[in-house]
Amino acid sequence: MRWIKRLIEGRDLWLDVTVAVAFTGVAVLLGREPERGAGWLAQDGVGVALTCLVNAPLAFRRRAPLTVFLVSGAAWALFIGLGYWPVVNSVGPFFALYTVAALRPLCPAVACTVLVGVVWVFAGWRAGQATPAVLAQAAVFPAVGCRAGVAARISARRADRLAELTEQLRREQRDRMRRAVAEEQRRIARELHDVVAHHMSVINVQGGLAGYVFDSDPETARTALRTIGETSQEGLGELRRMLTLLRTPPEDGAGAPADGLGEADAGATPYAPMPGLSRLGEMAERVRAAGVPVELRTEGTPRPLAPGVDLCAYRVVQEALTNVIKHARPAAATVVVAYGPRELTVAVTDDGRPKGSLPANVPSSSGHGLIGMRERARLYGGRVDVGPRADGGFGVCLTLPTAVRTTGK
Repeated sequence: MRWIKRLIEGRDLWLDVTVAVAFTGVAVLLGREPERGAGWLAQDGVGVALTCLVNAPLAFRRRAPLTVFLVSGAAWALFIGLGYWPVVNSVGPFFALYTVAALRPLCPAVACTVLVGVVWVFAGWRAGQATPAVLAQAAVFPAVGCRAGVAARISARRADRLAELTEQLRREQRDRMRRAVAEEQRRIARELHDVVAHHMSVINVQGGLAGYVFDSDPETARTALRTIGETSQEGLGELRRMLTLLRTPPEDGAGAPADGLGEADAGATPYAPMPGLSRLGEMAERVRAAGVPVELRTEGTPRPLAPGVDLCAYRVVQEALTNVIKHARPAAATVVVAYGPRELTVAVTDDGRPKGSLPANVPSSSGHGLIGMRERARLYGGRVDVGPRADGGFGVCLTLPTAVRTTGK
């Protein structure tokens, strides 16, 4: 960000230099006009030098507004006192006054306004025109320039405050996103812990069985050993995923997210069975009780899935149906579970009817459901596509890579 700030400052400096050069050139040309006013001296070398002294300091008006105003105003007063036409260099001091009002507090701006008015009256007196019109101009014109500068300062402060609030909001959103991801990762890690515990239990039982029938029933022993090999391979995969999640340090003060449909099967009870696609019927009944018609469809040939993949698909359906209850009830929902040769596709869609209030028996969720869905899918090498449907409503589509598992567990 520092290089951007330096770039902006450099651009502003070159802009001010251009303005100073332009003002000086116009003033020099204006001083050579024959209609410069009766009784005023023609602009000679001294006049040109004073003209440069009035306008050239404007190149540094942002860096030293008060100094630039004092130099420009003093040179303008001397220019008038020597008998040169005041109009030639009147723009430079007014621009310097505007800069002081825009960049400095009100008191210095008011003092500079008074000084410009005094010089204006002096110019009228020097021309022998100390009339009420000149006095009115000396009061109104500098006041307008000061007010314009004050308005610019207020606008700049508001813009800076808005930018500060915007950046603060972005930081808070990034923090909330990180906390939401950390919360979901901890939840998934707890569930994966139960999955790994399940694998170890299967290995323990099959190992005991293999040892018991090793001599009397070699075929059963070989089947048990094959089961141990497959189970240990899956368990190691789940363990690697869990360790990957646990490498992310938890955020302080982050609570666990509310469960989408109020179920306590997220690993809180060590001996409770982990949910999976086989329990979608129970979930559908709860959703129907909340006022959302649900249709369940299965495409392809169902087969056993790795516990982690099964749990991931279940949780995505759970969160998607929760969102239907919260944001589209009483819309009708459809859940399609499609078993492909090497992937599982789960689609949850609704027909997008008007919103309804959330039933009292359905608790509010954390508001980070999409984050949780994507985090789970990423963990198993899958993806989640969400968004409005072309024919109305909203859709969530989960795709997970799978492998055909042999039976025996």
